[in-house]
Amino acid sequence: MKIFQCQACDQPISFESTDCESCGRKLGYVSDVHEMSALEPSGTIWHAYADPARKYRFCANAQYGACNWLVPDASSDRYCTTCRHNRVVPDLTIAWNLTRWRQIEAAKHRLFYSLLRLNLPLMTRDENPIAGLAFDFLVDPAESYRVGPPVLTGHRNGLITLNIAEADDVERERRRMLFGEYYRTLLGHFRHEIGHYFWNVLVRYDQSLWTFRSLFGDERANYSGALQRHYAHGAPADWEDSYVSAYASSHPWEDFAETWAQYLHIVDTVETASTFEMHVRPRLRHGASEPVVIDYDPYRISDFSRLVEAWLPLTYAVNSLSRSMGQPALYPFKLTPAVIAKLSFIHERIDSIRSMGHSMGSEEAGSDILKAVITGLRQRVAAPNA
Repeated sequence: MKIFQCQACDQPISFESTDCESCGRKLGYVSDVHEMSALEPSGTIWHAYADPARKYRFCANAQYGACNWLVPDASSDRYCTTCRHNRVVPDLTIAWNLTRWRQIEAAKHRLFYSLLRLNLPLMTRDENPIAGLAFDFLVDPAESYRVGPPVLTGHRNGLITLNIAEADDVERERRRMLFGEYYRTLLGHFRHEIGHYFWNVLVRYDQSLWTFRSLFGDERANYSGALQRHYAHGAPADWEDSYVSAYASSHPWEDFAETWAQYLHIVDTVETASTFEMHVRPRLRHGASEPVVIDYDPYRISDFSRLVEAWLPLTYAVNSLSRSMGQPALYPFKLTPAVIAKLSFIHERIDSIRSMGHSMGSEEAGSDILKAVITGLRQRVAAPNA
């Protein structure tokens, strides 16, 4: 993510900021221009420095301290671009639920920052009940002394379910150890599950499906059986040669979702590095004589090799820094040639959709893509993927 500054006083501000610590002005995020903005009040509405031509009000979830995004005052929506995808939220009269939900929303808003920067097509469940994207944030029945199956984080036909216990650091770490994972975060969950959604949108009914199968495998293989085998026997001994994680080896759908999550990790982190204009050159005996200069916008780059050229030395540096602090590697994954090929496939799909959006207009392109998905879903029953 890039560096944000208050337009009134140039104070650096964070993506989650609500007030400028220097000048005291109210702050909000204007998603249409991808900017945090200083605000000036005008009755019950606001003038945004980042978009002075329009007037704004805060998303309805601002009252819970869960959102700082703005809604154009002319819009009939109560919720911002990201919050209007919520279908179910926990009982917010319970303080612990509210605390966890705020953490979940912070991660989800960072996800949507990336999706909007990439200009990916999005549609709510209200706009289309068949293919729209929606989120259910649920409490495990055991927490409220009710009878019922545990809540599993997963995806099915555009509906993403998240157990809010994942917002508890201790519980999430317990699950990370239980499942033998290198990495488990709220943002990681969102980036993985949204990968399933975009497999449906960008690959499932597209001619690129054949390329997908050559790289990831045949997704028509029985999904439930594949997961049962994975949990019973684990990943193949040589999984690191072809997959970014052990779980990715369980089924092509999971391979795509895991790789999609890595793509979002890479793009967002490289953008952060670019805002600091980082120069990276490990001092190796036979290393490159010139540093890799990260000074470009990764959300708008067509050449995927430039991202890889930046990512490999950057992660070597940050992992070394993390270990110097007595912490595990910040990025505990290996990008083999097979994984890089899969990442390149995802980049090409996103770049082609972005190019279509530029030529047609993003709203028109997004609508056409989602119409194709809807038609496909109506023609066959989509199997669940988690």
